Parts: sequence; C-alpha cells; structure tokens
Amino acid sequence: MGRIIRWIVVGLGVVLLAASVALWMRPGGLNRATGRDGSFVVPGGVAVGGSFVLVDGSGRTVTEASWPGRWMLIYFGYTFCPDVCPTELQTMAAALDALGPLAARVVPLFITIDPERDTPAQMGEYVKLFDERLIGLSGTPQQIAAVARAYRVYYARVTPKDSTAYLMDHSSFMYLMGPDGTLRMLFRPDMSAWDLAKAIRSCLSAAS
Repeated sequence: MGRIIRWIVVGLGVVLLAASVALWMRPGGLNRATGRDGSFVVPGGVAVGGSFVLVDGSGRTVTEASWPGRWMLIYFGYTFCPDVCPTELQTMAAALDALGPLAARVVPLFITIDPERDTPAQMGEYVKLFDERLIGLSGTPQQIAAVARAYRVYYARVTPKDSTAYLMDHSSFMYLMGPDGTLRMLFRPDMSAWDLAKAIRSCLSAAS
C-alpha cells in the first residue's frame, strides 16, 4: 500500500511539472526571454494544499489555521539536504527582506520530509540559521505523509553507493498559499529572490 501511495504522489508531481513546462514554453506564457519571473499558476482542477497538523520548534502543535489572515510561503525539504534546501531557504529569506514591511503578511514555513531525523527542535534551530522569521515544522511520519500528499510533494529515501547515510530525493517547489488556504502561486527552485519577492508582492497587492 505504501508503494502505491508513493507512486500516486510521484504521478501527481509529474502532472505539476508537466503543467509548469507547458506554461513555460507556450507563446505568451512565463518565459525568461520576455523577462517574466519563474512562477506559474496551477491549472484549474488540480487541487493543491489543505489541512495539516504539525509541530513547530517550540513543541507547539500548529495547523494551517494557526496564522489567520496571513499568507503562507511553504517549502518542503530536510536539514541534512546538501544543496537545494539551503539555497531555497536563503532565497526565501532574501525575498522576505526584499518585501520590506509586506513580509509581515507572509508566514514562511519549512516543512521536513525527513521526520525520522528532523525533530521539531532541530527544525526550529536549523531555520534560524537563515532567518529568524522562518518557522520549521516536523511531525510524525504519518503527519508528514499526509501534508506531503495534500501538497503533491514527492519524497523518497535514497542511499548513495558506498554510503551508510541516506539522503532524501524530493520535489522542490515553493508554494504561496492565500489567507483562504488556496494555492495562489507555485515557484520553481531556480527563481531569484528578487523575482520571488516581485511575484509575492503582486499577489498581495491584488488581494488588497
């Protein structure tokens, strides 16, 4: 059963990736050559996001409703990640700086996909290395699996050859969720902090 669920999540991740490529390549779409940013809107009918129950660095249980009236900027990764996760957290922190006072309307969340190693306390300490505003969230393997399914996140444990320590293979999108809990934008991992801030500012301004 676990293998079936894993492949369902992989398949949904492929759908999202295919949608992003289609939007990226189509005439008039989001194209680097035109100077547009690397964000895109998920096609209608593809549900992303939902309720979750997780634990923050102080041991407090939080849900998607713990920050009423605020937007959520969410990234999934893990503290042992050697490359993309630290880069994306740095981008997230720099984007918050670029937003200035508007950043107070956004809750930046880093959710682990490696709950066996990433305790709530470790997540809380790790995110502060990047920005005091970042909130690290962990939970039981079941809680993490549930939120990963809701956000269509692919993740799997992999052990490199000749190594006893494992890594986590995972999708690397950043999610901007509106105060109503709906997905407003999905961002690729190669976005600059400036473009990320510009896209978020656009969403916040449109909602004002």
